[in-house]
Amino acid sequence: KKSGGGVRFASTVPQTKLGPDPEKVVTQIMREYKISSADILAREEITVDQLVDVIQGNREYKPCLYLYNKIDTITIEEVDQLARQPHSVVGSVRANFNIGQPEEDDLLKSKMWEYLGLTRIYTKRKGSPPDLEEPVVLSEIRKGTDIKALCANVSSELLRDFNYALVWGTSAKHAPQRCGLSHKLDDEDVVQIVSKTIKQQQQDKNYGQLAQIHHDKIAKKRLDAKKHKQKQLRG
Repeated sequence: KKSGGGVRFASTVPQTKLGPDPEKVVTQIMREYKISSADILAREEITVDQLVDVIQGNREYKPCLYLYNKIDTITIEEVDQLARQPHSVVGSVRANFNIGQPEEDDLLKSKMWEYLGLTRIYTKRKGSPPDLEEPVVLSEIRKGTDIKALCANVSSELLRDFNYALVWGTSAKHAPQRCGLSHKLDDEDVVQIVSKTIKQQQQDKNYGQLAQIHHDKIAKKRLDAKKHKQKQLRG
């Protein structure tokens, strides 16, 4: 909203779906929702329904990819028309065209990876090589692809005890780069998380409570192991 009054609409792309006068249409919609003062900037082509959804605040749009299978059963002209549709992939399972086996790379998997904003991150321990077999997969449209998202994906304790991270890869200015939680990672970066030292953890105001929780967990494991052993002896 703005203090000067009135509705101003601007767009970085042509708005062909809002009629010949997009600003007039937007102003009318805003008035229907009793909004008389606002600055609106559209960075992509929108429809009336999308604008209403944003105003109401009860919709969230997710990336969508349409797959047209069995293209080997239609004409090349029809395939060409489908392939030119936005957010679309054409293919054929039977002909193994753009849709391969689960372990094979193909256009469909590549597009799905792109639309989901997926990023593979390889982790490593101090003094050990990175684990290149099982990357941690982060998503741009879910929790993000920064170091904070990586820690949260692995464990809440890793995020709680985070000190800094060492990063190798295209997101790093040099190898390795010491980074904080907000550093955004690139696909196939290698990351080593360095936790707080005991001395640093002791300075945390919740250290006493966390230490007690850890002690209770250890005590419970020992008690469970003792009960299990006793049960085996009886049985």
